Amino acid sequence: MTLKASNFNPFDYIETQEEVQAFLQECLADDDPNTFIEALGLLVKKHGVTDIALASGLNRESLYKTISGKTKPRFDTIFKIMQALNFRFTTHSA
Repeated sequence: MTLKASNFNPFDYIETQEEVQAFLQECLADDDPNTFIEALGLLVKKHGVTDIALASGLNRESLYKTISGKTKPRFDTIFKIMQALNFRFTTHSA
């Protein structure tokens, strides 16, 4: 018997904006910066890559490359994606 794995997107199970923010915050706190990029990519896919590409001013190919985890995206690209998702970066002391 073979098992078949399916794609898992945690954002399919997160219901409120506060939960989304808390999840992204935890991913951002991870030692591996790719954890945040991967989470951001899942959120982009949840909202629709085409819609986020239009809202961010990025073309779809660039957006796919950014969230693929195979590149190191520039901060301004991440910033545009965050703005398209209606999130803002904030700072606070630990």
